[in-house]
Amino acid sequence: MPTATATPTPGKLLLSPADHTLIMIDFQSQMAFATKSIDPVTLRNNAALVSAAAAGFGVPTILTTVAEKSFSGPMFEEVTAPFPGQALLDRTSMNTWEDAAVIEEVNRIGKPRIVLAGLWTGVCIVGPAMSALDQGFEVYFIADACGDVSTEAHERAVERMIQAGARPMTALQYLLELQRDWARTGTYEMTTGIAKKYGGAYGIGINYAKTMFNAHEG
Repeated sequence: MPTATATPTPGKLLLSPADHTLIMIDFQSQMAFATKSIDPVTLRNNAALVSAAAAGFGVPTILTTVAEKSFSGPMFEEVTAPFPGQALLDRTSMNTWEDAAVIEEVNRIGKPRIVLAGLWTGVCIVGPAMSALDQGFEVYFIADACGDVSTEAHERAVERMIQAGARPMTALQYLLELQRDWARTGTYEMTTGIAKKYGGAYGIGINYAKTMFNAHEG
């Protein structure tokens, strides 16, 4: 029988900063009011972590809103702050993938993988996930940086996307997958800094080890 040979190289399914486009969708007040599947403080923290990670690693990122001026309100500041001066693409379509300006930007960036996060999971994330998969893109979604009107709605949306071939991950997983090796000293301080600020108990641990023992992961 043939045998596999191990090599010290990353798996092809892992994300890297250069192989994907991140799309942050509808992190807006009106959408957040009705989100019940995740605590709003946790949601905002996780969205901020994702944005900070993407900006820090130079991931091409699209920020898009729906009916910003007429109904849904501004995008969360912690999502836009890491991208100063970047224009937000406002839509009328619930499905981001049906907006011509967004698709023009996706094609301009030209990455084969799409990573999604936003509100609501069952509409604003399922729509582009299914559409991008249908057009041959690999799709990942950051499940704890998404939310819906109920836990049921969020979970069914997650299941539906997984069944279609999308790959779920978490906000902290996204950050650490982009870093992936603590010997990468150029992004070490940035990564641990984001983790200390937004990484919950893990961030507290990093801060403690650094303060008390001058310890580091690398």
